[in-house]
Order: sequence, then structure tokens, then C-alpha cells
Amino acid sequence: MSNFRFHSADHLHIGATVKLNDNAATHATRALRLEVGDSIQLFNGDGVDYICELISVKKNEVIAKVNASQICNTESPLNITLLQGISSGDRMDYTIQKAVELGVKVIQPIATERSVVKLSAERAEKRLEHWQNIVISACEQCGRATIPQVLAPKTLANWLTANPVSTSSSNVTRILLNPIGAKRLAALDEPNGEIQLLIGAEGGLSQAEINLAISQGFQSVILGPRILRTETAGPTAIATLQSLWGDF
Repeated sequence: MSNFRFHSADHLHIGATVKLNDNAATHATRALRLEVGDSIQLFNGDGVDYICELISVKKNEVIAKVNASQICNTESPLNITLLQGISSGDRMDYTIQKAVELGVKVIQPIATERSVVKLSAERAEKRLEHWQNIVISACEQCGRATIPQVLAPKTLANWLTANPVSTSSSNVTRILLNPIGAKRLAALDEPNGEIQLLIGAEGGLSQAEINLAISQGFQSVILGPRILRTETAGPTAIATLQSLWGDF
């Protein structure tokens, strides 16, 4: 079976003919040099892979026909929401990409006190679109057919106000990465519902943010004796969760 996977925004079903979007068409023709008769997979986020055959390949247009479909079984059994402090440059992109590969369900960018990047409403909208495109590309690469959602950035206080501990389900596990945390991940009880994982940006969370998070049910956890960069902490924590209780 072909490993060439592309995202499509179209409604997909057996027998449909689908025009690949411009980016996918360019990649298929110029990078992969695919030809008529070649097989690809398409997905649109509904959890299904659609097996297709290329029926027309032109310089600026590639059309595929859906011949079969299959349920995609690549989703993690863990329901992880990553609350990631907004970091600068490629750090945030890297964190989002790896979080998707590692199986997170939702990504909530958090504007923390120590975030170097300060986003206006217009910039936040553009970054959100950029981050969602990174998610889609990561799904193409790693084989996921369900697309994690990147939510609009919020401050930690605003997110906690919208998700107060008093109304959180009793089976939600809240984890705060803290270099002076009292526990290791393996010391936590096995989660039986959503896992909300909070990670600071460069410089970590402020003491006020740590205190606020703990007051709202977050457990302070340490990842070993070494302090990790923000772009390393998230993927490391998620991989550890998958090793302890997920599908690693």
C-alpha cells in the first residue's frame, strides 16, 4: 500500500474524484514525481484513510479517484490536551509538530508571563492558521487521520476561568511540569480520562502562574534532574505518558 498521504478538505467517499490542493499537487508532481496510475492515500480528518488512484497528473493539477476506504487505527488511547506556553521562532512549531506525532488530541497555546512572543489579535489569527497547517502536515507524515485542533491562544488565567476545577470532571488529570516538582510522572495514578499537560515557555512559568495552576488542581511534576528546554519538555512528557499508559 502507498505511504504517500495527503490531506484533503473535500468530502471523501468511494467513487469520488478529488482535485489535490496546490501544495499537495506540487509535492506529488515535483518532489515525488507521481504519475497516472500511482496510488496515494487521502484523509480529511474523519478518522478514515481513503485509498486513491491518480487519474490525471498535470503540472498544476492532480486528480485522484477514491477506490477504497479503511478505518485508521493510529489514534492514541490517551486523551491528552497540551497547554503549551507560546515560545518563539521555530520552537513552537517544533513542539506542535512533535506533539501531533506523539498523539495529542488538542493543543491550547498559552500566553504566559514569560512568553517572549506577544501576539496581537491579527498576529494570533495568522499564527493559529500557521499552527493548524503544521498539525495537518504532521498528520500526513505520521499516519493520523484524525486532525488535532489548535485552539486560539489564551492566558493561563483566562483558560482556567473557562475550565475551573470545580466543574472539571473528576477523571481529568492535570499535570504541571515544574523543575522543582514533587513527583515524577510514574508516581501518578493511572489516568482514566483527559490529561491536561501544562508547560511554560522560555524561562518557564512564573511563580504566580504555578501557584494559580496548583490551586486549580494541577499536580507539580518533574522530568528528571535536568532542566529541559520548552521545545524538549512537551515531547518528552508526552512520550513518557505514552510509555507509561499509552501505546508505546
